[in-house]
Amino acid sequence: MTEWIGAGVDLLIDFDRLTEGEREELTQLGMLTPSGEFKEYVQIAVDRNRAPVISRRAITAPEVLNEAYHYDKPSSFSRGLRIDVGGYTALFISGTASVDENGKTVHVGDFGAQCWRTYRNITALLKSEGGCWHDVVKATCYLRDIERDYEQFNRIRTSFFKWLGLDPLPASVGVQTRLCREDLLVEIEAIALFPKR
Repeated sequence: MTEWIGAGVDLLIDFDRLTEGEREELTQLGMLTPSGEFKEYVQIAVDRNRAPVISRRAITAPEVLNEAYHYDKPSSFSRGLRIDVGGYTALFISGTASVDENGKTVHVGDFGAQCWRTYRNITALLKSEGGCWHDVVKATCYLRDIERDYEQFNRIRTSFFKWLGLDPLPASVGVQTRLCREDLLVEIEAIALFPKR
């Protein structure tokens, strides 16, 4: 496998096995020349006078869960992003599950424990940026088997939110989906918004 190095980083692309469609798209993106040679990325200058500058940075909570990029098989996403614009901060928490500080799934086969660990992980991510569940305006909940687990999920979510005294409750949706790991039963993503602190 030929892996090209771009800006000092291994690109996990087997350039010898690209389909014609992949070659076409990589050429259009500017990653390959028309003759199929690799091109270094050149950042294009952005005119910052056209719009207010939006500050953003990654959210982490390494004491409870590691970064996805450090998994045995790296996954390319941030645990969350903090966006500061005007006098407000928005936290976008990526889909979070029952994963520990070493990137391992915890509580395999125990839906309730996985649910509680997921809430613990999200709580730590929110807290790392000065936020809390009272700032959450939207939560998207993904269940591997919604028919089997929704009643228990809703009991846990309702208990957790009542314990926190949330009023009003965050907007929410529950979706049945196949999750990124076979041993994960629940995953939740959240959006929080609060005045800049």
